[in-house]
Amino acid sequence: MLPDAARRGKRVPHGGESDQEVLDFSANTNPGTPDGVEEVYAEALEESRRYPDDDYLEFRAAAAEFVDCEPDQVIPTPGGLAAIRLAVEITLEAGDAALVPYPSFGEYAREIRLQGATPQFVRYDELLEVGTDLLEGVELAVVCTPNNPTGEAADPDALEAFATRCDEAETTLLVDEAFLGFTDLRSAATFDRENVIVARSLTKLFGLPGLRAGFAVASGERRDAFETARRAWSLGTPAARVGAYCLQQEAFVRNTRERVVSERERMRHALERRFDVSPSDAPYLLCDVGDRSVADVLESAREDGIAIRDATTFRGLDSHVRVAVKDRESNDRLLAALDVLENGGETGE
Repeated sequence: MLPDAARRGKRVPHGGESDQEVLDFSANTNPGTPDGVEEVYAEALEESRRYPDDDYLEFRAAAAEFVDCEPDQVIPTPGGLAAIRLAVEITLEAGDAALVPYPSFGEYAREIRLQGATPQFVRYDELLEVGTDLLEGVELAVVCTPNNPTGEAADPDALEAFATRCDEAETTLLVDEAFLGFTDLRSAATFDRENVIVARSLTKLFGLPGLRAGFAVASGERRDAFETARRAWSLGTPAARVGAYCLQQEAFVRNTRERVVSERERMRHALERRFDVSPSDAPYLLCDVGDRSVADVLESAREDGIAIRDATTFRGLDSHVRVAVKDRESNDRLLAALDVLENGGETGE
């Protein structure tokens, strides 16, 4: 990170609501957590009187099983964003260029600029079509799948073909899979390519965003660079123990995926009565409010105790909001606040 870039840079707006009295639809986290998490956390807290085991063997094994890679390819990080920062730091130097999707997660461009490199923006739905001619001279390409805030997941075969072109151009491919666990799509970790880095977040899928647990997947020289660059004790004992436990809760993951698919479709049908809703494979929906004022939509929902995400902070969006997909009762409160709930709570066709 360049000191001057840090002094000139700005923070990026995110979802998340600090008022506990407000129902938060601005952050896309699971409303539930796996049974037994409290007990695992309590035991880990008692063990936190000592430094963590910096090898994190249990965590690496659980993460590797979850994404289908080898345990030594897993690099523990305090959240997915920490994995993204490490990937940028070990890849880019001042003056380098990086391809970044838009509209998408604003932290990519921020981290690239903090390294003194230059983000080159490409429409998220055109990025996988980029050829080797444009990739040449680009040190890093970033893909978000499912893309945030639009929700579409990349086709794994198309993504793997793009990874091949990146390899031919000697470009590192960073795949942010923060929300891929909400789908049954395979991880880019299965590509087993040395030019591919995967960033994963545990805390969204398992409803524990404050725990700060995630990991990167890398191989070859990039894996060695990650292992050298990561901070010692990069996960606290509670995060490592709870993270490993959650990654093994297959029934919870399966039930979460089924609920998200069902509720997302129900919400989409309802929201389309007022808004233009983007297709989504993620636990959120992007809504174009059209001629309505985004500020008015946000304020109206807030008056009913609901926080939703102002999506105009994403590059290329000027009339959009994003809403999370939660449990049925909470979703009905959102739909009622947006005046699209009908028939006493039934929104299906």
